[in-house]
Amino acid sequence: MNCEALFQPLQIRSLTLKNRVIMGSMHVGLEGLENGLEKLTAFYEKRAAHDVGLIVTGGAAVNAVGSGGPDFMSIYDDDDIERWAHLTQAIHKVGGAIALQLFHAGRYAYKDVIGQSPVAPSPLKSPINPDTPEELSHEDIEQTISDFATGAWRAKEAGFDAVEIMGSEGYLINQFVSPVTNKRTDEWGGSFKNRLSFPIKIVAAIREMVGEDYPIFFRMSGLDLIDNSTTEAETLHWAQSMEEAGADVLNVGIGWHESQVPTISMKVPRMHFLPVAERIAEAVSIPVVASNRINDPQDAAAIIQKGKIELISMARPFLADPGLLSKAKIGRFSDINTCIACNQACLDHVFEGKTASCLVNPEAGRETELHMKSATKRKRLLIIGAGPAGLEAARVASKRGHHVILADDKPYIGGQLNFAKLIPGKQEFNETLRYYKTQLDQLNVELHLNTHVDNNSPLLKDADEIIAATGIIPRKPHIKGIDDQPIPSYRDLFEGRIVPYHHVTIIGGGGIACDLALFLKDKGVETITLLQRSTKFARGTGKTTRWATLKELKQAGVKMIGGISTYDAMTDDSITFTIENKKHTLSDTMIVLAAGQLPNDGFSLQESSLEKPFYVIGGAKNAQGLDAKNAIYEGTLLGRSL
Repeated sequence: MNCEALFQPLQIRSLTLKNRVIMGSMHVGLEGLENGLEKLTAFYEKRAAHDVGLIVTGGAAVNAVGSGGPDFMSIYDDDDIERWAHLTQAIHKVGGAIALQLFHAGRYAYKDVIGQSPVAPSPLKSPINPDTPEELSHEDIEQTISDFATGAWRAKEAGFDAVEIMGSEGYLINQFVSPVTNKRTDEWGGSFKNRLSFPIKIVAAIREMVGEDYPIFFRMSGLDLIDNSTTEAETLHWAQSMEEAGADVLNVGIGWHESQVPTISMKVPRMHFLPVAERIAEAVSIPVVASNRINDPQDAAAIIQKGKIELISMARPFLADPGLLSKAKIGRFSDINTCIACNQACLDHVFEGKTASCLVNPEAGRETELHMKSATKRKRLLIIGAGPAGLEAARVASKRGHHVILADDKPYIGGQLNFAKLIPGKQEFNETLRYYKTQLDQLNVELHLNTHVDNNSPLLKDADEIIAATGIIPRKPHIKGIDDQPIPSYRDLFEGRIVPYHHVTIIGGGGIACDLALFLKDKGVETITLLQRSTKFARGTGKTTRWATLKELKQAGVKMIGGISTYDAMTDDSITFTIENKKHTLSDTMIVLAAGQLPNDGFSLQESSLEKPFYVIGGAKNAQGLDAKNAIYEGTLLGRSL
């Protein structure tokens, strides 16, 4: 379908949006780096140049105690006006529009970051923060309202085209509205009317401060996903109250950071929370923004065409592909590098105190570092292995002007991405495979599948330089009896070479083992047991998704046995192991190996006889801690260096 519905303008007070897509707020952490303003500007500038209707920045703290971290934006000092003016001028120069998000973390702030205890409507500790907040006094509440208003004034002075008030995701405003976190008995708590007075007064104060022509967006929680929190009826009343107070647009968020329900991971179906935003849209007359798991412009256009929702918010999809809308506008849908909602390089990075990037687009957040310069000398490059590392190296090297030959002994590209796409809820990996196939075709990469390369291969003779991206092989642990009969690995089951029994025991408890368990459960295997030495399962899975994986395993009835001191003996249908000096035996079960990986370096060991420049990347170089994020990053670095 075409996406004409997305490219209709929308007037919001003095601001004309050129289309119906906004780039939602994301904290990327660039502003805390050396030359951080330059990096942040380049990050937003690249996206503004590609038809984004409006960019919303990461949260800018309205006062020092509301900061979300050491490298968050701020808007509580007059010096911030001059600082952010450089950003807004750059965005306007490329024809973009940008809004500043006004932010207060509330009880989500950390004491060691802000230098004092965090503050909240009530002194109730969040389950995801070790610090107990102090209850805001009446005077402090009034001052915070004023801080939001003066922050909006500074944003306007700095040249921002609008402001967005962060009232969702469990931050301070959301904490005031919810009865779970607001236990006050004064005028700011108790009844829903009292709890709602905080955001009402913030919006009204901002409107008075910025005037009638300046657009105010309000990011509200459409669904808290917290037990005994704001009801649907209260949420609709909240939306109506924001409109009455002077908000121009309602941007609907889903879930709190402490919610035990996934909201943005790839296992959440696309557009799953759309009905929440649609119900709010029916209750108000101002535009409503739908967000969460909308990553396809064709889906976004279909939502707009229905007529209930007037704007779509995409955040991480613009990490994956800054040119998403430019490509959609001319119908180049297969050329879009789709966000797969893996969280591995964006949210996981932020929670680890790193800058955000993207698994499928390692250029994200590195706009001032990773440049695509034409090669000074065109070479014939042979890349052996069409997994993530090889694919990205082939894409970048070919785009720079090299003639790339890509060979793989499998009948398909993608390596272990083809296993990932088989896991229930991980079908988004198909999008990455589609993207790379499109890139190889467009760039005329010479692709040789079902092709084994050895030292006698004619492909070697014609190549100027050689890259081994041959990936990994499953590790075989040292267990008595393991060599006495063929024991299948996870690869055998994913590739369909082995039919599983009704009872399967998997040796291993890391990410691949957990994925295999869910894959087999989906195939109808009755009993699945994971065995490992560690007591921590799903190692290697990011912080933002590991808890959901463990929850899914438990719900599926997968048994997880950790703390094994020794594996004593095994056959093809039994295994004996020791835990705390006590032996245990599992019998009448298929044994499957998923106990780590080793570099598939059989080819690279012969590099000395080639007498040509030779490089090794990805799992072939180092299998420990390997994932697609690291493999693609290595591929993009090498592709730029050749």
